[in-house]
Amino acid sequence: MPRVVLSPVAEEDIIEILAWSHEHFGELARLRYEALLTQAIVDIAEDPKRTGSISRDELAVGARTYHLWHSRQRAERAVGIVSKPRHFLLFRLNSDREIEIGRVLHDSMDLASNLPDGYSA
Repeated sequence: MPRVVLSPVAEEDIIEILAWSHEHFGELARLRYEALLTQAIVDIAEDPKRTGSISRDELAVGARTYHLWHSRQRAERAVGIVSKPRHFLLFRLNSDREIEIGRVLHDSMDLASNLPDGYSA
């Protein structure tokens, strides 16, 4: 399985998403979303072209997106399942053959205007 690398901005995205979840929905909701994020990252590391992964070459060569919804049934069930996840991963396989996660964005956000540094069309 390829190594997964989070960009600094993707790390910030995750911190903000989990903090927001905790503040608005409580600790258990944060734990559910954290388990879902973890599972989605594992899923794309195991198979970057898995069902639900979409090529986004119009944004950057090799760029793909993966909505967390596709991993919700495999996420940790001890804390429950996130029924309506709203985020997706923007990722690509980098030159070191690592899965590089560039952003974790809400599905209502415009992806093209939120690309991380180093991504280009």
